[in-house]
Amino acid sequence: MSDSQPLLENATRDLARFAAKLDYGDIPPEAVERIKLSVLDSIGCCLFGATLPWTRKVAALVEAEEAKPVASLFGMGKRSSVSLAVLVNSTAGHAFELDDIHKESIVHAGSLATPVALAFAEERRDVSGSDLITWMVAGYEVGTRVGNAATMSLFFRGFHPQGTSGAFVAAATAARALGLNAEQFQHALGIVGSQAGGLMAAQEGAMVKRFHSGRAAQSGVYSALLAKSEFTGITDVLEAPYGGYLSSLSDKPNPARLTAGLGSTWETLNVGYKPHASVTSIHTALDGLAAIMREQEFTAGNIEKVTTGLSPMTHVHCAWEYKAQGITAAQMNLYYGLAVIALDGVAFTDQYREDRLHDPKIFDFIGRIQAYVDPEIEAMGPAFRHAARVTVTTRDGRSFEKMILHRRGSPENALTPQDIEYKFRHVVRSCLSASDIDRVIVLVHRLERLDQLRELIEILAKPTKA
Repeated sequence: MSDSQPLLENATRDLARFAAKLDYGDIPPEAVERIKLSVLDSIGCCLFGATLPWTRKVAALVEAEEAKPVASLFGMGKRSSVSLAVLVNSTAGHAFELDDIHKESIVHAGSLATPVALAFAEERRDVSGSDLITWMVAGYEVGTRVGNAATMSLFFRGFHPQGTSGAFVAAATAARALGLNAEQFQHALGIVGSQAGGLMAAQEGAMVKRFHSGRAAQSGVYSALLAKSEFTGITDVLEAPYGGYLSSLSDKPNPARLTAGLGSTWETLNVGYKPHASVTSIHTALDGLAAIMREQEFTAGNIEKVTTGLSPMTHVHCAWEYKAQGITAAQMNLYYGLAVIALDGVAFTDQYREDRLHDPKIFDFIGRIQAYVDPEIEAMGPAFRHAARVTVTTRDGRSFEKMILHRRGSPENALTPQDIEYKFRHVVRSCLSASDIDRVIVLVHRLERLDQLRELIEILAKPTKA
């Protein structure tokens, strides 16, 4: 590690102690409400993701294992072990770039914590909604803090935060679900840290990006189960100066972020949601273009050029040449996203179908787009890495600019609960019956008051219509 802060002593222990004793009564009401939104959003992501070919390939692998059937594969009418069910369901949750996002940590906690918590709840059968919320908050608080401390340096080194920092979300959720004591919990974190992995090159056309989430969830379950049996892990896994998580995966970690405000500042409240089916980093650019076109009442045919100023991270992450490498690549690519906004007005599930990827109209519009690192945005620092400056030049020589600092769906520019419900209904309309959609919304709305989760899980377990 170079030019980094000294590592924090006992951070792994302190996170484990906090999460092991976390009770529902400790969680502020606003964090409860945020987790409920994440549950609804994540269920939608998992059910839609279960219809996709990459998830089905993982499910076929799991079915061949013929494990003890205690937890459902969402949307498939089949069951497996807890560890194999989360392998499938968390792959599904991250399968279409729709899952919730914690900006600082760059972790999609919902597609990890929700499948893990529901799998243990189904296996145990006597779990209440407040139990589920508590387990998930434990996962969100621990895992996002790990990502915060790793900083964007982890990403710039080429690691996928979902498979690396995200593994701690899953381990903490599982450890809390199993009721591990503080020492066992610490070992669970110490085990999962050695399993963390995932490479960002997967974003340019590989199904394996989705699998990073599934493997992180499965590793979290295994780590907690092993810790319960007194299997030991690296007790200082986060702060170890050699071979620790931060010292190995980040050039410039910020260890203080691991425990800053622990128990008083709730990272759960810093989770946001996606209105577009694409990588979060380009959402401000998409909305900027859409706003200019809407306000000026012109179509893609009126546009001569779109110039987009970005943060350095978004430029590296998303502004690479689009070559129709596959759905994953399209969802991660700035140019494709701007093109479908210009042509369709939206960037949702239909815009990322396989049959759209080679559309000549999309390639034509991509030829009119330029992207650059905006010095003003760069100077604002990491908190504004999602900001974008969009300038549209029309064929008749006019120019219009829109600067958006906080993407729609972020905590600073939040979607309403009604927006999340609208998204859920549209994501799962091909998966669930109308009555089941209504019922899931009601059950999640009342989640903290549910004595058991059987009805909710039974709906999620049904084979999807798609």
